[in-house]
Amino acid sequence: MPRKLLLPYKSVFSHFRAPRGLHDSLAMNAARSGYRVFSANSTAACTELAKRITERLGAELGKSVVYQETNGETRVEIKESVRGQDIFIIQTIPRDVNTAIMELLIMAYALKTSCARNIIGVIPYFPYSKQSKMRKRGSIVCKLLASMLAKAGLTHIITMDLHQKEIQGFFSFPVDNLRASPFLLQYIQEEIPDYRNAVIVAKSPDAAKRAQSYAERLRLGLAVIHGEAQCTEQDMDDGRHSPPMVKNATVHPGLELPLMMAKEKPPITVVGDVGGRIAIIVDDIIDDVESFVAAAEILKERGAYKIFVMATHGLLSADAPRLIEESSIDEVVVTNTVPHEVQKLQCPKIKTVDISLILSEAIRRIHNGESMAYLFRNITVDD
Repeated sequence: MPRKLLLPYKSVFSHFRAPRGLHDSLAMNAARSGYRVFSANSTAACTELAKRITERLGAELGKSVVYQETNGETRVEIKESVRGQDIFIIQTIPRDVNTAIMELLIMAYALKTSCARNIIGVIPYFPYSKQSKMRKRGSIVCKLLASMLAKAGLTHIITMDLHQKEIQGFFSFPVDNLRASPFLLQYIQEEIPDYRNAVIVAKSPDAAKRAQSYAERLRLGLAVIHGEAQCTEQDMDDGRHSPPMVKNATVHPGLELPLMMAKEKPPITVVGDVGGRIAIIVDDIIDDVESFVAAAEILKERGAYKIFVMATHGLLSADAPRLIEESSIDEVVVTNTVPHEVQKLQCPKIKTVDISLILSEAIRRIHNGESMAYLFRNITVDD
């Protein structure tokens, strides 16, 4: 029998030719995979921001279905292939915060199991950010939520004006904390004709750094309201004195703690001159508006003739629209990080600034691997 001839590896497949255009397609896919933008909201009112972002990107919103079953469970169905792509999930937080979180977690997990390459959450207002510190025997819920998002499959987060910048340390993946201050500063310069006669106001000493940053860039004066009502802590009611004191118990002298003086609320004062000026109160969140209404009354008594409130996140819960409408506040300016169309119908004083531009640019830069430093030009740490 004739001996078989073993051909070299290349010779064996030399007769095979790839279809026309396949090499170009493979090269293109290897160089850069695609990206898709999805909305994780089940309500139509909350998808407006996602549509604005996709319009700026020149892309279509990803096909998915998010709905609540009759027993209250959240169901997510992805209607297109996402294998090997960068996926951006846009999730605004409506009033039903817990449902929105479950929508985000379930969609991220569905995309993870569908072999998406990267899953980036675009969460302009990060929920539970107020619970980022230990309070008595409570818990740091923000840290718990960060761990849940990582477990669900998120690999990156884009957010805006975190309530505490230290929250970024809770995550095991990158966090881009964008700022809304350039848009709010632009609104002041363009929509308040006599803003040169204004003074930036911090409604509490805690907000003084943010107010100082605004005042320095606008070349305006600064005022701080001191003596705002603080949260009362009743040490006797939370069990700190349990077990009860025993009359004849002997205590080692070294264990006797010095007696601390009880807190006393100082009288409310305004540090700075606001007489005959426009008062612009700046903060990151406006939710329960009682403190803002009280600050506006004080500023009116001190001679301010117009009062504006500027905040990034307009949660405006409960009776906030009615209280604003009946107060001395002339205008409340917030961004569209949180849906508040219903509140605007109830109170014409509420104005909205669109921040979809910076979110769409952040998405584009992350997908293309470009630097994010451009989005932080002239941004200070205190913003």
